[in-house]
Parts: sequence; structure tokens; C-alpha cells
Amino acid sequence: MAYLTTAPRGTKDILPSESGRWQYLESTLLRTAARYGFREIRIPTFEHTELFSRSVGDTTDVVQKEMYTFTDKGDRSVTLRPEGTAGVARAALEHGLLGDALPLKVSYNITCFRYEKPGSGRYREFHQFGVELYGAASPAADSEILALAYHCLKEVGLGSVVLEINSLGCRECRKRYTQALIQYFDRYRGQLCGTCLERLEKNPLRVLDCKNPEDQRIAAGAPSILDYLCDNCQEHFREVQARLTEAGIPYRVEPTIVRGLDYYTRTVFEMVHTSPNGERVVCGGGGRYGGLIEELGGNPTEGIGFAMGLERLLATMTAEGCGFPPEEPCQVYLASMGESAGVRAFRLASLLRERGISAQCDLMGRSLKAQMKYANKLKARYVVVIGEDELQKGEGLLKSMDTGETTPVRLDEGIQIP
Repeated sequence: MAYLTTAPRGTKDILPSESGRWQYLESTLLRTAARYGFREIRIPTFEHTELFSRSVGDTTDVVQKEMYTFTDKGDRSVTLRPEGTAGVARAALEHGLLGDALPLKVSYNITCFRYEKPGSGRYREFHQFGVELYGAASPAADSEILALAYHCLKEVGLGSVVLEINSLGCRECRKRYTQALIQYFDRYRGQLCGTCLERLEKNPLRVLDCKNPEDQRIAAGAPSILDYLCDNCQEHFREVQARLTEAGIPYRVEPTIVRGLDYYTRTVFEMVHTSPNGERVVCGGGGRYGGLIEELGGNPTEGIGFAMGLERLLATMTAEGCGFPPEEPCQVYLASMGESAGVRAFRLASLLRERGISAQCDLMGRSLKAQMKYANKLKARYVVVIGEDELQKGEGLLKSMDTGETTPVRLDEGIQIP
């Protein structure tokens, strides 16, 4: 049964040779967010299905086509999380976090699940880093989230990053704009694809997201949401831009940015990395959501945040030659000859590890020659050979694998490694 020896389609093993890069990226993003006052939250991998149908929206592709939903043994419908925002909002309500001093600032590193066609950098199980800020309706909150997204990418070594921003306005703005879109696309019903015809009935903004070239050509002539913003939303958007300019964060207004999830209002954005190979979105999910908490049963509470796909971000960092810290090598390998020497090597390795020194010893019963080859493969900085003579003297030679230089070393609790 060959399928037992292969990972399910759309998933990927992260091997020991790769995990160091993941640890570096995840810790760097969490550390950067912490400078802005964001503390980590950890949420369940699965939630009640209703959480996503209410928050993400019944008309979205995520809910209609992409969720991993099943009935558990208690006959309850549960869903593997397709994104992080809904789970964070649920946790904030359940544990009363919105009753503490606001704004609430949280960050997360999570796995997400969506049933879609796997492709380059696109998986059915994937990883996201994200932040959420609740309780602040001001443009200052938008600007802080945008600045954080920008600095996260700068911190991991991506230099040529530009912020693309748009405003979807409030519910009233969106309502007027939706009507304008319906009137515009009605003229092209005979040319739109079947998916877009369905979207036109349920969520017209999603037509602007279609990847069909003919539909994209038609959408290029559609009205701009910026022409339908009320005075308050226009002023909010202007103040966000003023703060970005003051902070020296490069941005451009891109009216075609919309969101497929129903809870977004006002500011939405993406982060685009530019290279000789073209432009690539490295943060594709960000914006403000004014109705999410209320939709889940809480009091009206403003929120804003973003999520970055880590697979795509790592691929971009690798392609751009961003520096990753080297893996910590074995500092000392204790090579032994004979059972008594093996016992002493194990004891010394334990002592060194307790002092924070990376140490290894033979676990395979290898010959001394084979152990030396293995120490080279581990890129060990030093090797100590322990045999019967060394045990009797209580002293061995510490050999530098770089220079070949040897120095005496005690084979007891006082063993010293440079």
C-alpha cells in the first residue's frame, strides 16, 4: 500500500535540515510583534463549524468549497481552521479579553487547512503568522498594523517591499458600491464565467478577484470603491496615509484590493515584494473588520490585523538570498573505545549538556575510525577520544577539528571545553 509511505496531497514534511529556518522565521516574527506590544495567543486547530460560517461568511469560497468539515463522535459539526482571525475573536469573547484594558493586541503562529488545488507555494495544510488588534477604531491603529507588517518583512531581510492599501468603506459605503458593481457587471452577464455569475448574486466584490483573463479585462473598467466612500471613511483613509508618509513607509493606493471574507471594512492591504523576477505578494491578508465581534455575539468592537503565509514568505526569502542563522553544530564529540569508556563518555556528555554545551557520544557501537567520520559529518568543533589508557590516567586530549591542535582535558566533573 504505497500511500502509507507518502504524505497526503497538499501537505509537506518539514525536515530537520529545514526546521532551523522555520524556527528562525517564526521567532523573528513573534519577537518583532512583541516590540509593538503583541503577545502570543494559541488557539485550537478545530472549531465549531458555525464559527466560520458566521464570521467568514456563507457566500465565500472558503466556506462553500475549501473547509475541512466533519461530524465528530458527538454528532457535532467541527471544522479544521481555514484562518486564524475567527478563532482569536472567539477566544477573546469566551475569556473576556475585551473587558480588560484596550486595545487587545495578540499574535500567533498557526497551521491552517483549506481544500484547494495544491500549487507552487500553496498547500492544503499551511502555516500563518498573524496579529490581531481589538478595541481601537482610530486611523492610528490601522497605521500601527501596517507599520508592523512592513517591519516584520524588513526584519527577515526583505528590502524591496511596498505596501498596497485600499479602503472598502463602512457598511453603507459598501452597500452603495455593491449596487454600482451589480449595475456595471449586468451589462457583461453574457461574457462572465459561471463562478462570477454566481458571485454577482451573492457577493459582487468577489467578481473583482476572479483570475479568468476575460473577467479581469471586464473588471478593469469597473467603478472604484474610492468613489463611493462617505466623508468619514475618506477622512479615515487620508489619516492612515498621512501617518505612513510621516513614518517613511513606502505605499501606494490600489483600488482593486478587495477581500473575499465578509467581515472586512475600511482599510485593507497587501505587502508586495519587488525583485528582478517581478512582484510577489508576501502578505496577502490584512485589513480592518468592524462587524466581526458583533456577528459572534459580542458588543460592537473594532478590530484590525493581518496574516502572512509562511511557505510563500520562506520561498521568497530563499530566492532573494536572505541570511539565515547557521545551525548550531555539535560542540564536542566524545569518541569511546570499549564499554567502560562508553559509560564515561555518556556521563561526560550529560555533564556538558547540563552546562549548555552541545555534546554527543556513540550510540551505534561504531569503531573509533567510524566515530571520527561521524564527528566530521556532525561538523563537531572538538573530539575527545576515551579509551582504557585515558580512563586510567583520568585525562584525555581535546582535539580541534579545524586546526588539529590538541590540549589536555580532565575526564571528570571538571571537564572543560573552550
